[in-house]
Amino acid sequence: MERSSVLVDTVKRGELLREVRGPGTLVPKEIRWIAAETSARVERVLIKPGAVVEADTIILELGNPEVDDQLLAANAELTAAQSDLAAKRTELTSRLLDQQAAQAQAKTDYETARMQAESEKAVAEKGIIPAVQYRKSLVVLEQLKYRVDIEQQRVDEFRRNIAAQLAAEQARLDQLANTRDLRQRQVDSLQVRAGIAGILQRVAVEEGQQVAAGSNLARVARPGDLMAELRIAETQAKDIVIGQAAHIDTRNGIVEGKVLRIDPAVQNGTVQVDVELVGDLPAGARPDLSVDGTIELERLVDALYVGRPAFGQADSEVRLFKLDANDVATRVPVQFGRSSVNQIEIRSGLNVGDRIILSDTSAYDQHDRIRLE
Repeated sequence: MERSSVLVDTVKRGELLREVRGPGTLVPKEIRWIAAETSARVERVLIKPGAVVEADTIILELGNPEVDDQLLAANAELTAAQSDLAAKRTELTSRLLDQQAAQAQAKTDYETARMQAESEKAVAEKGIIPAVQYRKSLVVLEQLKYRVDIEQQRVDEFRRNIAAQLAAEQARLDQLANTRDLRQRQVDSLQVRAGIAGILQRVAVEEGQQVAAGSNLARVARPGDLMAELRIAETQAKDIVIGQAAHIDTRNGIVEGKVLRIDPAVQNGTVQVDVELVGDLPAGARPDLSVDGTIELERLVDALYVGRPAFGQADSEVRLFKLDANDVATRVPVQFGRSSVNQIEIRSGLNVGDRIILSDTSAYDQHDRIRLE
């Protein structure tokens, strides 16, 4: 076996930094998809992707005559309901005044009868008028008192009736106002605005296109606030936890970060890991830039380790070729422990200073000894 074609490493003891690595892209941390609030036709595309926009920048103009008509109808219904409420309030107020007038008359009649009875009491006691006349006055007084109570109850009941009728009319008015506000928002939404300050990344429609309510129209992002979306092999993602340190290589510099989110789902054998960037971004960092990310899992303080051989997996037992001083390699059993991107822990089978072949030696599976020439 040729020495020049073989990768050899020496077993060491010391700190082993366990890491996982995966490719990814830079994406804006805040992305806003703008959706159509109502079905409409795209009349004009005013802003092209890549342009800087403010929150109130109009990106698209949509058209829907039906929405305009619905707003006119809603305004007409609301105006009519407001007039009906005003007329109802005037009518009820007038009827309340009539009830209060009847109540006032009853009180006046009662007071007149009371004074009459008091004056007749004195003269009746002196025998100037018959006693029966005084008793009749008392009966009239009692009847008028009952009438005053009845009129008071009528006024109180009518007040409650007024409140109930006006509340019902107000509820109807509020419902119509909400409908009018909805129609107004739908009309306003035909002028499609960015919503946030940033970069218009994408316009998903064309002029003349018919769009349904809820359809995505455009995407706006804040370009200065980026994060990395990494794809980590599912077999390596099991030890990743939120908060672990990460390093993102933009190919124009390395920026520090920490794990922000781990997607619970596996797609195509990988897990998406979101990394928040905490350092200054290198020049040229922009959305959709391809990057490589490395996540620090843990540091093993006093570990026996070696370079990761071909097909070397964590927590497995393999037979590796160990070299002696004469470059004769003998196959020995080795128990691996935890692994990193380029290195792996040795639990048994090797000692510090041992040299092993890391290259693929599957072609020599039938041999227990080989010599490097």
